[in-house]
Amino acid sequence: MSLLSAAVEGWAPGPVTDSAPVAPGPAAAFAALLDRPPPPLADGDPLPPGWHAFTFLERPATADLGEDGHPRDGHFLPPVPHRRRMIAGGRLSVTAPLRVGSTVQRTSSLARCEVKAGRSGDMLLVTVRSEFRADGALLVTEEQDVVYRSQEAGSSPAPAGTGSPAAGGAHAVEVVPDPALLFRFSALTYNAHRIHYDRPYATGVEGHPGLVVHGPLLALLMLEVPRRHAPDRSVTSFAHRLVRPAYAGPPVRATARPDGDRWELSAAAAGAPASATGTVTLAPA
Repeated sequence: MSLLSAAVEGWAPGPVTDSAPVAPGPAAAFAALLDRPPPPLADGDPLPPGWHAFTFLERPATADLGEDGHPRDGHFLPPVPHRRRMIAGGRLSVTAPLRVGSTVQRTSSLARCEVKAGRSGDMLLVTVRSEFRADGALLVTEEQDVVYRSQEAGSSPAPAGTGSPAAGGAHAVEVVPDPALLFRFSALTYNAHRIHYDRPYATGVEGHPGLVVHGPLLALLMLEVPRRHAPDRSVTSFAHRLVRPAYAGPPVRATARPDGDRWELSAAAAGAPASATGTVTLAPA
């Protein structure tokens, strides 16, 4: 039995339900981060798809953080020694949008916990499935895939693959992920992972060449393409994979290649292969 398999043997956290009000402030803050005017945010207005990420946040005490800035313990954090965490992708299914001013219930459960062999050793893939409801009606179902490794401080992460070239497309959205933008996104999502704002830690401890662009930011940037370029249509599903890191500095461009109701998406730093790829399905709003 591998080290990771032994570490998670018998680990089976049960479902957790919590609730939160959908406030307009975080959505307005994210729009400002992107240098965009906020969407309509009066009571009853729909949140753009994926923006519920700013409503349901984990807020651990500072004393409960590990040396990497992540919480040392958590309901869906596997008991892996020297744990290193990386968002790998996810899926989103939208039946109806979350609306400003409503109270939404989220029920999260462990959907998968699987040890896989990679080029640099074993890794643990954990999928958490969350269902969001208001007044008993299912609004959104989301699955998030997270990869964990057991990695001693000072060792380097697995080298990123060359990947495939970023896809071109008729529609695009671009941001410049400088340190200030990454810091603001960390603050907005209450994410203290030091790879996003502490360059000496990111390079000297986790072996990255620079500050790492947040995986959820890449996913949200891809979702911005249909939001801006097809405002008369709504997202019914979205799936994405994070295939290689993007780093602070060069502009990151998200593009879409429409094919009817299904759009192929990608996000890549200038001159680099795609860091994220995805597909989105649209329907009349």
